[in-house]
Amino acid sequence: MSSAPHMLLENQICLSLYSATNALIRAYRPFLAPLGLTYPQYLVMLALWDKENIAVNDICRATRLDTGTVTPILKRLEAKGLVYRKRSTEDERRRVISLSDKGESLRSPASKVPGQMACLNAVSIEEAKQIKFLAEKMYQNIKP
Repeated sequence: MSSAPHMLLENQICLSLYSATNALIRAYRPFLAPLGLTYPQYLVMLALWDKENIAVNDICRATRLDTGTVTPILKRLEAKGLVYRKRSTEDERRRVISLSDKGESLRSPASKVPGQMACLNAVSIEEAKQIKFLAEKMYQNIKP
């Protein structure tokens, strides 16, 4: 039984993107392990290193993760002593997240991670830029 080309698994862009994403996240693990961070925690920390004292919603927007994912990550980061979660002074319903000294101290060693990933030579710098551009374009065109 032969399937139409558009129904073949090997022709699905979603399979390629899903497989590449999983491989990429696995490649991060050895670089993030010394920092004591998982990949989703690393994304949240990147957002906090970029802009401290931000609301959970702003972290969700920056990381493109939903609140149901970000909230448990923040609780784990707080348990590790990397962040503080406190109520907003303007709106008590909102949580504001800030880095602890320990969380701030991870910034420098974490700054080496992108270079370590680049050293894997999975793609050239120009190819990486193209992938980023196309993935961003796809995301912007299909996001809810």
